[in-house]
Amino acid sequence: MGSQGNGVPGILVGQISDQEALTGCTVVICPQGAVPGVDVRGGAPGTRETDALAPLNLVDKAYAVVLAGGSAFGLDAASGVVKYLEESGIGFDVGVTKVPIVAAAVLFDLDLGDYRIRPDAAMGYRAAAAATEGPIEEGNVGAGTGATVGKLLGPQRAMKSGLGVASLQIEKLIVTALVAVNAFGDVVDPATGKIIAGALTEEGTFLDTEKQLRERVFNFAPAINNTTIGIVTTNANLTKAEATKVAQVAHNGIARAIRPAHTLVDGDTVFCLATGKVAADPNQVGSLAAQAMSGAIVRAAYAAEGVGELPAAREMGGDRGL
Repeated sequence: MGSQGNGVPGILVGQISDQEALTGCTVVICPQGAVPGVDVRGGAPGTRETDALAPLNLVDKAYAVVLAGGSAFGLDAASGVVKYLEESGIGFDVGVTKVPIVAAAVLFDLDLGDYRIRPDAAMGYRAAAAATEGPIEEGNVGAGTGATVGKLLGPQRAMKSGLGVASLQIEKLIVTALVAVNAFGDVVDPATGKIIAGALTEEGTFLDTEKQLRERVFNFAPAINNTTIGIVTTNANLTKAEATKVAQVAHNGIARAIRPAHTLVDGDTVFCLATGKVAADPNQVGSLAAQAMSGAIVRAAYAAEGVGELPAAREMGGDRGL
């Protein structure tokens, strides 16, 4: 495992991992509220409050985003974050109380570890309470605890992945991507074009999922255990429409580093939270977001550690200095 700086002032990250059940959650909090955006590209998403984040709708700030394992069960973790934020006086002021706007997305990790144990409200509460501006742990942690990649031939030929973070800064503008990589496809390092984690042959070499999809017919019914979920945080001053566009463009980073991406058996979802401290061109923010996202995906693969019979990228001869 490695760690990466948080990057954006005012953004807190907390993570809880169950290393026995192999699941967990990652909570990203902005106590002052941030302009939100979201874009869902995968065909099998599990999400909460994404409609509220749409540019046409009333709410102009979100206070947290939850990324969790546990499939649809894991959405319960967001309830614990809501409880923690209300107790802390954080949220949308409705007079009698403050209602925390907490969005969430989940990935499928039920077939690794103990499926009976999933992120719940108690885990979400603990993750929110643990959130800090300090370095973010990467690898088999938080929402990436049970993450795997390369499921074309089923989980027995997959590899372990995890959670990664990458941050870019130009003068005062900061853009950070955090992502839990649980993809159907392979992870490709854009710098080399080579697969670094993905579906394996019986001999333990990379199968190359895209090549196989060009040459054979497959039935994806057993391959629903996927999804890459992430968030871009930035200190840029963005409108809700611009934050939504940044989330959309950040998906380019997923497409660069995961092949194939956005399939019917993935629930790929990217959020954006903008704190509004620095004037910036949303086109530049989006470009940086895509670069940070692909970098975070590569880091997630290299930071992961193998579990059981599932190897990780570092065991295939790479560590990228993590």
